[in-house]
Amino acid sequence: MGSEKDSSAILDDCRDLAREIIRRFGPSGAMIATAESCTGGLIAGMITEIAGSSAVFDRGFVTYTNDAKMDLIGVRADTLKAHGAVSPETAIEMAAGALSRSKARYAISVTGIAGPGGGSPEKPVGLVYMGLAARDGEAEATELRWNEDWPRDLIRAATVHAALETLIERFEEDEA
Repeated sequence: MGSEKDSSAILDDCRDLAREIIRRFGPSGAMIATAESCTGGLIAGMITEIAGSSAVFDRGFVTYTNDAKMDLIGVRADTLKAHGAVSPETAIEMAAGALSRSKARYAISVTGIAGPGGGSPEKPVGLVYMGLAARDGEAEATELRWNEDWPRDLIRAATVHAALETLIERFEEDEA
């Protein structure tokens, strides 16, 4: 994903990905749950913006604070204390918690630093961890590193795009 795109162009691509999710997941009955921090519900919003989304979208959790992560989706206080909210460990627990609290086949989570402030040398602006949990396997995390000079809306849009692509890729792997 190049910086030549702006957030509106990326979000247009996201709508196409959301349509593809509905087209592919719908016939199989595979449902999705989301657990979002830095995107604030944009992944869920992108999917549910498309007609027919009720066939594939079960529920979404916006867990912006650490308390919300613990209360709503069961992220452990020890995990947050040891690794922080922006960590692969937290992303995994977010995805696993959303999956266990839903009827979904897949849960995707994101936690990161969208900026423009809030970054550090260890965890710069643009760092996002995405978790994926599936009923048939272990949860996993992927590190995304967006350009720290990008505006907040571009980092968030790029993260939504990556999450939707990841859901399609995992579904294709499982259906192959």
